[in-house]
This record gives sequence, C-alpha cells and structure tokens, in this order.
Amino acid sequence: MDNRQAIGSWLSGPRAAAEEMGADFGHRGKRLGLPPEGPGSVAPLGRRFGALFVDWGLCLLIAYGLFARGDSQAAGNYALGIFLVLHVLTVGTLGFTPGKRIFGVRLASEHGGRLAFGWAAVRSVLLCLAIPALIWDRDGRGLHDRLARAVQVRM
Repeated sequence: MDNRQAIGSWLSGPRAAAEEMGADFGHRGKRLGLPPEGPGSVAPLGRRFGALFVDWGLCLLIAYGLFARGDSQAAGNYALGIFLVLHVLTVGTLGFTPGKRIFGVRLASEHGGRLAFGWAAVRSVLLCLAIPALIWDRDGRGLHDRLARAVQVRM
C-alpha cells in the first residue's frame, strides 16, 4: 500500500475508509425514508447553522433591547431564555423558527407529520443544553433531534 493512500484514508475518516471497502451508507435520510434531494430531504448543515445564527441574533437583539439595559453579560443570559421560548412556541406551533423559515428549513416528525408540541419542547430544552446538538448520527441529526423523534428537512 502506498503511504499517500494510508494517510488519505486516515484524513478522510472511518466513513470514507468503509466506503472504499464497499460499504453503502446511502444518502442522508435514507433510513428515514426521505428523498436524497429537494423538498422533504434532510436539510444541509449550512442552512441549519445559518438559521441558528439568525435565531440567536434575534434573541440577543430582543434581550439587549428589552431586558439587559446595556449589560452585555445579562443580555446573553436573557437571550438563552428567549431562545428557549422562541423555539418552543414557533416549532411547537408552526414547525419552524424565523431563522429556519428564512433558510427554508422546517422540523418534522420522523414519520413525516408535524412535530408534536411536547416533542418540540423536549427538543428545545436539549438544544439549549448545547451538548446533545453536537452529537450527530449518519443522517446528520443531532442527539436532540433523535431524542425528540424529529428531523430537519428542506421546505
């Protein structure tokens, strides 16, 4: 084996090495019965992060303007509470937050319907804890989405 090939497989990660050996993982969302592209497919990470930044910025703006009275540290604390309320209310009723709407992403149940309000609340609390959102599966879903039986899809 060539040294460059060994280094390349190490840099590419275990998935690339498994695919080179013939493993077929399919597209993201295949195990959930979602299409590979277009509306209803798993939303790409770029759109999801963009939506998160828009939502967080909106919450910071509200916190700084209405509650913090010039204290930037307090604004961050208030923003987290506003972020939680925003997510519970908008995802639980509409299926998306303002940021998700701008980026064309919505939350759906694993079975394709609307995410129930209770699961939206569980997901929102786990998202505010941050750590569950940083653990992903091969479909690109965070642990907070898996525990809430949700998937973020394109509109």
